[in-house]
Amino acid sequence: MTMKKIGVVGAGMMGAEIALCFAKKNMPVILSDVTQELAANGKKKQEDVLDRSIAKGRFPAEDKQAVLNCVATTADLKDLADCDIVIEAVLESFEIKAKVYQQLDAICKKETIIASNTSSISITKLASAVSKERVGKFIGTHFNSPASVMKLVEIIPALLTDEETIQATTQLMMAIEKEPVRVKDVVGFGLNRLFHVFYLEACRLVEEGVCTIEDVDKICVYGLGHPLGIFKLLDHTGHDLNQPIDQILFDAYGDRFRPSPQIQRLVDAGRLGRKTGHGFYDYSKK
Repeated sequence: MTMKKIGVVGAGMMGAEIALCFAKKNMPVILSDVTQELAANGKKKQEDVLDRSIAKGRFPAEDKQAVLNCVATTADLKDLADCDIVIEAVLESFEIKAKVYQQLDAICKKETIIASNTSSISITKLASAVSKERVGKFIGTHFNSPASVMKLVEIIPALLTDEETIQATTQLMMAIEKEPVRVKDVVGFGLNRLFHVFYLEACRLVEEGVCTIEDVDKICVYGLGHPLGIFKLLDHTGHDLNQPIDQILFDAYGDRFRPSPQIQRLVDAGRLGRKTGHGFYDYSKK
């Protein structure tokens, strides 16, 4: 199965960066959101990502416009009807995602694969929102954040996903130079079970006065070889996303994923990370 046209639903930072991954390989992409303004804002995010990469010498400036030209924006899901695969990257809510899948199932051609970028919800549960004719073409594709930089994509088949769908999706990820890892359909998959245990322990170090936020990030970068400190990464992903995933993992696995009160306080205060100018760090003056 050849993938020639890509759809992405959800033009937030994650969806915008997922779409950018394909555009950088000269694949036509349609980036959709509930309004044209939100979809256009997603394309502006892509331009900002490219500008930062150019400034760091990681992307050729002369290729920028060609990449952006590969991305069309829309507020109408009907424009995704002839896509070969549509990747959903909306809010981490079963009800919201299910509504999107039902609409796509009715709109898209019968060969279209519907993929979810969920980071924690069961793919089999999500697949229950589509018809029995589509269920074999439903799969999880969990990109690592920031998607335009990180290589990992977890490939998560649902119980009834066809092997052809798994192979086609895996080959597509390899075509955009990602490292696909096949993961069993369990809550949190592989990445988030590791990531959330790690960052919850980092929060405990700060709560107990063992280290400052800045020093924990230095441990991550200079001791563990991570490209980014854990608290800066959390600010990047957004605490409005981190907190509900904590709760999903806690409900599934118990105390080892007990949500951090630090994250809850930041959410309550509206300090969601980079997107609001404040999180663990203050970005308002930068």
